[in-house]
Amino acid sequence: MPDASLKVLLGQQAFVRFWLSRLLGILANQMLMVAVAWHMYDITRSAWSLGLVGLCQFVPALVLTLPAGHVVDRFHKARIFATCMGVQAAVAGLLIAATQWQFANATLIYGVSMVLGAVRAFQMPAQQALTPQLVPASLLPRAIAMSSSGVQIAIIGGPALGGLLYAHDVVTVYAVCAVLLGCALALALWVRYVHTPSRAATDLRSVLAGAVFVWQHKPLLGAMTLDLVAVLLGGATALLPIFARDLLHTGPQGLGLLRAAPAVGALLMSVVLTRWPLQRRVGHSMLAAVAVFGLANVVFGLSEQLWVSLLALAVTGAADSISVVTRMTLMQLETPEDMRGRVSAVNSIFIGASNQLGEFESGVTAAMWGPVPSVVVGGVATMTLAVAWLRWFPALAQRDHMLVQR
Repeated sequence: MPDASLKVLLGQQAFVRFWLSRLLGILANQMLMVAVAWHMYDITRSAWSLGLVGLCQFVPALVLTLPAGHVVDRFHKARIFATCMGVQAAVAGLLIAATQWQFANATLIYGVSMVLGAVRAFQMPAQQALTPQLVPASLLPRAIAMSSSGVQIAIIGGPALGGLLYAHDVVTVYAVCAVLLGCALALALWVRYVHTPSRAATDLRSVLAGAVFVWQHKPLLGAMTLDLVAVLLGGATALLPIFARDLLHTGPQGLGLLRAAPAVGALLMSVVLTRWPLQRRVGHSMLAAVAVFGLANVVFGLSEQLWVSLLALAVTGAADSISVVTRMTLMQLETPEDMRGRVSAVNSIFIGASNQLGEFESGVTAAMWGPVPSVVVGGVATMTLAVAWLRWFPALAQRDHMLVQR
């Protein structure tokens, strides 16, 4: 990134505060996810239970996300984000109490997962729609790439730190999460911007406007659905406790490294994209990245060595970063300002379906076929669909430049 652009971007104080708040919140969330997954597997030793955790997060997110987008367009986005941080801090506190007083069980973890899914329904559209409010439009592609870099730093540090702390004591993990989420809440409340409620989001009939907009803009629809099927079929996050304990023969520390590995690759790629944003053949680059994502998952599924597994997961993260930055930039540049909350909500549904529902799919297929066939078949299916998108979404595949103006 040129020095002048970097100085201007870092000079946006509200953006920097939000960036830090988001980093701390995601760091805590990643630690929480590692601890909850390992805690559940300690209790049940069941791939099916790990899959149900993902389903419990997905269902409330699916039900609430479109109404949440309406709320985000109407109310102060930074305060909505701060509320999400506060609820997650309360969840961490509940898990501390449940563990110390020995009433932590699978049912409680399912319930906590539903709360986290409901929070995600509001957090995702709020944080996606807030960034364009804090920086000039000319800096938006680089701001998105910088935000992605921060997210990846948190995703790297969170699982690794969570695994190390879990090896000491699970309560320690939950306590650190609560402190970090409290700091994220305070920073989010400090974010200032001129909030103008959307005039188009004045009644519940406008809730579906974001979905209509995405349907009518085929490049956005293609980008969102491509990410959905790639992570839905090719993701292996829910099965990492099984790979760590039973196939790679490592402990919570190894699980933390496996959870962090995709983010290492994503961080490196985000830094590259911050310095050298995609300029040409945007559509083909995105489709190629998804195909590489599927291939790397096949390698991970077949690997019997920890270092090979870590390298394969890092490649999945780098490939996914190209897809994420491309999709988010297209979405923000092509969406009218007063609809960003609702369009971001639609994007959140796709992300939630790919992540949480993907975890359920992984758990079900692993219970039926075993973890290795589940991951390998999913990777092959992802590569196949990346090729199919060339024909099914030609407007995306043929996109040459990022749009800089509507």
